[in-house]
Parts: sequence; C-alpha cells; structure tokens
Amino acid sequence: MVTRRILPALFCLLFLSCKAGRPAPKIEFVLGTFCRIDLYESGSPRLYNRLFARLAELDRILSANRDDSELSALNRNAALKAVPLSPELRTVLERALFFAEASGGALDPTVGPLVKLWDIGAKNPRVPSEDEIQAALDMVNWRDLELQADGGALLRRPGMAIDLGAIAKGYAADELVKILKETKVPRALIDLGGNIYVWGGKKDNTPWRIGIQNPLDDRGSYVGIVETQSISMVTSGVYERFFTGQDAVRYHHIFALPGTGAGKPGYPVSNGLLSVTVAAASSMDADALSTACFSLGYEKGRALAEAAGAKAVFIFADKTIRGSAGALDAFTLMDKSFRMEPKL
Repeated sequence: MVTRRILPALFCLLFLSCKAGRPAPKIEFVLGTFCRIDLYESGSPRLYNRLFARLAELDRILSANRDDSELSALNRNAALKAVPLSPELRTVLERALFFAEASGGALDPTVGPLVKLWDIGAKNPRVPSEDEIQAALDMVNWRDLELQADGGALLRRPGMAIDLGAIAKGYAADELVKILKETKVPRALIDLGGNIYVWGGKKDNTPWRIGIQNPLDDRGSYVGIVETQSISMVTSGVYERFFTGQDAVRYHHIFALPGTGAGKPGYPVSNGLLSVTVAAASSMDADALSTACFSLGYEKGRALAEAAGAKAVFIFADKTIRGSAGALDAFTLMDKSFRMEPKL
C-alpha cells in the first residue's frame, strides 16, 4: 500500500518568500500537522510562544490521537459515565452537532470508529472487510452524543468514539485570532496544516492572494487564486490524506455516511467531487462546512454553505469548477485545463 499526504490544501502566495528585515514566521508540529504563523512586523518571540502554547493546549483537549487528551477520556467512557467538559471541548462539540443536524449527518463527530478502522493518514491504512465496516457504522450516530445541562457529555453506546478532525483546527485558528485581536496585531497569516486564516490587511492595502491547490497535482500547484480580506479558507478533498490499496484503488479519508447520498456508506465519499474550498469569517465553520459540503455534493452543499453565510468553490473530477453565490467573484482561474461554470 502507498500512503500520501499533501498539505496544505490551500496556501497563501505570500508564504513563498520572506522579506528581509522583518521577523521570520514560526513553524511547529502541533495538532497533528505542521502549523505556520506569520505575524510580520509584530512577530516577537513572546507572542509567537503564546500562540503556539495555545495550540498545544488545544491539542491536549481536542485530539483523538493522544491518550492523555480530554477527548480521549470522553471516548474511553462511552456508555459508562458522563464526563465533565472544558469550555473549549463543549464549544466544539456544540458546533459539530449543529452542523451534523444541518447537513443531515454528512458531518458526524461520532465518526471515530470508521476513522480508526481505515487508519488513513496513519501507520496502517487498509481496506476493511464489509463486516468490519458495518460494525463501525453501527457505532456512528451523532444523536447518541448527549451534551448535558450540567456541562458534561455522554456517549450513549459502547464502542462509540468522537473524532474532531473536521472542525478542531478551525476552532484553533479562531482562538488564535482572538489573541491577535487582544494584542492588536494589524496583520497575520495563520496556516494550520491547510486551514488558512488571513487576518487584518496587507501593508499596501491590497487583498491577500490565496491559492487553491490543484487537486490533480502536487503541493504548490494551484488551480486558481482568491483575492480576499480577513477571512478563513479551508479545503476538503480526495488528495489530502489517502492510500492506494492492493486493488490499485485510491481511498481518501472522508467517509460516506448512511442517508447522505455520498456513496457507499462506510467507504470514502464518491460523488464526482475532487475538493471543496469554503471561505467564512469563522474558521471553525469553514472547517466543518468544507467536509459537509464535500460529502453532500454540489447542490446540497451549495445550499448548506449559503444558509451558513459562507462561500464555497467546488472542483469536479471532470475539471469543472462551480461556486455558491458570489464564491467565484474574486476567483481567478490559473490552470486553463480546468473550466469555470457560469457564475450564479
């Protein structure tokens, strides 16, 4: 089997160089990925340390891949007892459940059993048996995650497990922006493994230019550029984490769930899409919506993004590009082998 991970899915074109005479951006491995923050002229060691300390703190709360995290404690106690929640985990779970309901279950925070079973992006990815997949699906149902009035949470059935990979990095980016506001940083670029947040305005008052990755090519080649201000952009796609099985089929990490029409339940989504990029003021919303819209497909995904006040760019396997209302207004196509559908 061959595994592959290409990150980030988006990248700011200004990341490609660092001008002399200003502090260098800082990069650390946290939240399971390489995170890069560029504070430009505000880039003091003290502030960089504070930002990365916050990311490390959130990793200890939200990670499903470390035994000492708060989320892992909740998973270990499935069907045994309710577990008290920190404000951070409570906030993320509430928003995940909001989008689970809004998407008809296309985004489901209880997808952990499927994630662990396939192990895509980790050490031992494999194609499970039909019986294994069905057993995992039987444990996936966001309605069986109970958030209690006293601040605790309970997974109602044994074997259930939460995975917040579709929303946690977005929440983390929003938390960093809170610090930027508090410290009055005028401009910054946050890249949490492909979750991009451009904060403030560029010094010359021109828009930020964010490239959307070509889903059929290697990292650093982009299909188009979006010009924007103070916003988060997040992509979900077939190329971010995947492996090629012994059957020569490529299996990616976003799974079709029952009733969503995204393909065979328990297997990677198969609906003709290569990627979906969502732009929103809240990175947590952009993160969740990118996965939900990818799973739902163009028509339902577009409706969901518009209802949430976000913009979404859909890239299809036939190399067409479509957008929700207004999403392509600031998009410039760079790879002419793709073609844009008429704007809405």
